[in-house]
Order: sequence, then C-alpha cells, then structure tokens
Amino acid sequence: MSHIRQILAKARERGREVPYEGALLPIEAYALLQEAPGARLVDVRTRAEIDWVGRVPGSIHIEWMSYPSMQPNPYFLNQLQQQVDKESLVLFICRSGHRSHNAAAVAAAAGYTECYNVLEGFEGDKDKHSHRGRLNGWRFAELPWEQG
Repeated sequence: MSHIRQILAKARERGREVPYEGALLPIEAYALLQEAPGARLVDVRTRAEIDWVGRVPGSIHIEWMSYPSMQPNPYFLNQLQQQVDKESLVLFICRSGHRSHNAAAVAAAAGYTECYNVLEGFEGDKDKHSHRGRLNGWRFAELPWEQG
C-alpha cells in the first residue's frame, strides 16, 4: 500500500464518526501536501489569526467565522467552490480542529468527495494554563509555517 493510501486509511479509521472522509494528524496532513498531487490545505481561521499567529505556506485562506464579529462567513461555500475543485483532496485546518471540522462537514455535504479535518489545528489544544501551542498542533510539530 502506498504511503498516501496508508495515511488516508488511518485518517478514515480515526474519523469513523464524522460526516466527511477522515481526520488527520498535522504530520500526516503535511505528508499528503508533499506527496499527493493536487492536495489543497484550506485554512478557515480569521484574517486576524493568519496575520497575528502565522500561516502554512501555500494554504488557501477562507474564513469560517469573520473577525471581529465572529459571525459565520455566509460566502464560505461559494469562496471554496471558486478556489478548490470538488474532486480535490481537501484538508481543512483552523486553530484547534473545531471550526475545520465544521468546514469539512459543510464541504462534504456540498459534494466535495475527499474532505479531511486536521486534528489539533495550527495551534493545538490548550494546556493546563489555557495556553495553546505547547501540547500539539501544526506549529508544535515544527512543520513549515510563516508569519507576515
């Protein structure tokens, strides 16, 4: 079994209870972005988070919630359809994996056939002091990211 198929099989197993294809760990998402032709990473965090915290190089930014109101982006699906083909392998990421879960579910319901959520997100879970970035997540795993 190819490395890509192994990763996707683990993600499907991990995500048995979700309405999309599966759930990836950050290191798996990074491997897919490197190895799977046409794989796209959609970052659904707010513009403020992208500016202040950083982003994954090459990712597509489409807000799930708009800052500062934190109201749902009514154009999310239209923006996704304009930027990502429905047959693409689409990986959704946010700060911690919650908004990206919702984005993946909406995309799958709209006909995107290969949607995956990136668990832990860009910053990861909160530690005992309610700080992110110290337990897990994209940045914690020292995967490529940039700021500015």
